[in-house]
Amino acid sequence: MRCPNCNSLDTQVKDSRPTEDSSVIRRRRVCIACNFRFTTFERVQLRELIVIKRNGRRVPFDRDKLMRSVQISLRKRPVDPERVEQMVSAIVRELESGGEAEISSETIGESVMDHLRKLDDVAYVRFASVYRNFREAKDFEAVLGELSHEDEARAALVRK
Repeated sequence: MRCPNCNSLDTQVKDSRPTEDSSVIRRRRVCIACNFRFTTFERVQLRELIVIKRNGRRVPFDRDKLMRSVQISLRKRPVDPERVEQMVSAIVRELESGGEAEISSETIGESVMDHLRKLDDVAYVRFASVYRNFREAKDFEAVLGELSHEDEARAALVRK
């Protein structure tokens, strides 16, 4: 592993431990050349995914980009970072186990929206506004209406 401080390839693992859900290994490393300490994370990747963008361009799937977009939608929301990590890991597992090496950006966006809807309504609306390219207030009203209908349906089930 290359040292982020001096770019030396001579680093040593000092400590390894799994995260709470055991989906990631956290490694503490030290650079032999400059004694800089840093942390890396290792996770299983089932297959290389290619994202087919709306314009037809193909790019490698980037888990970090997915995480950043989810974090933006969750900014200033009371959601535990561990739950966000678990959600992103679940989305990636779904995509990787789907059997297809190429996945449309629409498929990814819909999956993120499904997961965000369960996690946080405000984040869901924020993500939907960018993903669906909202232009007018009525676009927001439509999504909020969907959420209201779902809440009413859940309440009706609870009453039964």
